[in-house]
Amino acid sequence: MASSFEPSLSLSSSRQGFSGHGAQSLADTLPNINFGFDDLRDRMAKFTAKFDAFIEQGRKRVLEERNQFRMGVAELQEDRRMKKKAVEILQLKTNTHQQTIAKEEAETREMQASIASLTEQRDRQLAQRDALKRQIAETQREIDARLAAQRAHAQQREAQARFNVPELDFWIANLCLRIEGAGQEDRLRFIYTHVDERNWEREAWFELSTASRDYGVRHCRPKLEKEKVDRVLERVNETRELSVLLKGMRELFVEAMKS
Repeated sequence: MASSFEPSLSLSSSRQGFSGHGAQSLADTLPNINFGFDDLRDRMAKFTAKFDAFIEQGRKRVLEERNQFRMGVAELQEDRRMKKKAVEILQLKTNTHQQTIAKEEAETREMQASIASLTEQRDRQLAQRDALKRQIAETQREIDARLAAQRAHAQQREAQARFNVPELDFWIANLCLRIEGAGQEDRLRFIYTHVDERNWEREAWFELSTASRDYGVRHCRPKLEKEKVDRVLERVNETRELSVLLKGMRELFVEAMKS
């Protein structure tokens, strides 16, 4: 460190110089002034140290704040990058979801169209099936009716065949009788003539039922008393002889015509 200036030493040496020459200078007459350079130097040194410490602390604080700022900026940039990446992923998922929805909607429309087509086809087939069922039912009814007619005709012929014997021919000829079908498979109509003395052409008839083992008279013209007819049928069912029926019914008709 440079030596400090000391005015007291300078003044004393000046005085000695002047006194050596034997003459008194003007400076010798000035008062002795002590400026306190040592104290000032100490205080300046302390101030400098404090200032340097303040500057150092400020520099450290600025560095720390700058480092924190850089770290914050880096974190923000990383967060922004992550958010941008998340947004891109969400956008990709959204696009994929929209494509999936569009595909599913297209498939749904196709399925609905297929269902509508199948439903229409099913309705047509059901209508055709119902029409075929009706045709089959009508055909079956016609077949049943024809079979029934054939059976009735066969049974009628069979029933007539039971009476188609020489004895029946004898009674037909002698009782002025003819036999016809009565419109039902189990009935025969016996028609008499020459039962009315006033009109030999007048007819009298009765319908014989062969549906069961015992014969039964269902209708007759003219009307006969039921009790008398039942007595004739009772004898017929006991004897199983058709001649009893034919003669008995003719007698009842003749009696009815006379009354």
